[in-house]
Amino acid sequence: MFIIKKIQPYIKQFTERADIFLLVVCVICSVFGTVMIYRASSSMVAAGWEMNTNKQIIVQVFSIFLGIGAFVLLTVIDADLLGSQWKILIGIQVLLLIALRLFGQDDGTGNFAWIRFAGIGIQPSEIIKVIYIVVAAKQMTFLKEYRDINAFQSVVLMAGYFVLVFGAIVVVSSDLGSASIILCIFLTMFFALGVRLYWFALGGAAVAAMVPLLWEYFLKDYQKKRILAPYDPSIDPNNDGINWQTYQSKITLASGRTTGVDAEHRYTAFTGKHTDFIFSCIGEELGMIGCITVLILLTVLIIRCVRIGLKSGRTFDMLLCIGVASAMTFQTIINVGMCLGITPVIGITLPFFSYGGSSMVTMFAAMGLVSGVKYKLKPKLFSIY
Repeated sequence: MFIIKKIQPYIKQFTERADIFLLVVCVICSVFGTVMIYRASSSMVAAGWEMNTNKQIIVQVFSIFLGIGAFVLLTVIDADLLGSQWKILIGIQVLLLIALRLFGQDDGTGNFAWIRFAGIGIQPSEIIKVIYIVVAAKQMTFLKEYRDINAFQSVVLMAGYFVLVFGAIVVVSSDLGSASIILCIFLTMFFALGVRLYWFALGGAAVAAMVPLLWEYFLKDYQKKRILAPYDPSIDPNNDGINWQTYQSKITLASGRTTGVDAEHRYTAFTGKHTDFIFSCIGEELGMIGCITVLILLTVLIIRCVRIGLKSGRTFDMLLCIGVASAMTFQTIINVGMCLGITPVIGITLPFFSYGGSSMVTMFAAMGLVSGVKYKLKPKLFSIY
């Protein structure tokens, strides 16, 4: 009783200043996703796949509680404090990449994106993604407030940090999915900062010039086929090779029609149905109504992040929120595109819905950063608006 009375003022302060609405929607999404993971895993077991459904649900539920803890922690810890320790954060990124290089394991797609020990798997790129948002926001804010953001040196510094993180992920783990999300985060934050459009044009021209070299000397054959497969039917005309998952996903998604199908009429299970292709499972179980519900929930989260960022009145806080919102947006677009067969299958999870402890915890942590912006006392003078 004494302990409860002692912490009661802190709980009251948290509920008054933190973004409880954001937390509630995150929990709704994660619980919804867990139910769908159970349904997908059950259908896979019924189809003869060897998997421990109970273990998966335990891992997912534990990850939700761990994620809620991360949300609370990053809400009450001032993100400015994290940003001020950017050297340590970059050091953590380097250590994670070294660990991935030494102990990384193939996830079955040719990517060495996981570190596994004692039956527990960690995807370092998910942590690197959140750290990148914080450090990039700190760097961009400094350049905006103390330098000219459109100066050549400033643009080189911002692009240089991005290129180092992007390149390290591709070289160390061959994880094009995580690297592509880092690219989307960088471009969105770069635009939100107010960088002149001619830098985007110059950057686009530079990338266009480098693409042939990257394609020829850096990408492996299976990566090239994976990128081209959705647009070139000749790569897998029978849909029994690199297109197999996508083909199964489209049939599964379409089978649900408007309101979904019962267990007796489910389409056959396939690998990844509970992870990267959970959206297809939702379409099968709950039909178009379920899919629209999922997209509405994720859109609410994205809009909430942007709104908090624009109302924050500080460049750093705004960039944090925009970075998180862009990660959510592009992960959703790419994942749903994978399920529909219009984007390459590059191992992108659907935020809060796909199976995966690393993804779940880091998404809650990212939302905690956004909630922390709302938790702060508002400055008297707005620095950007």
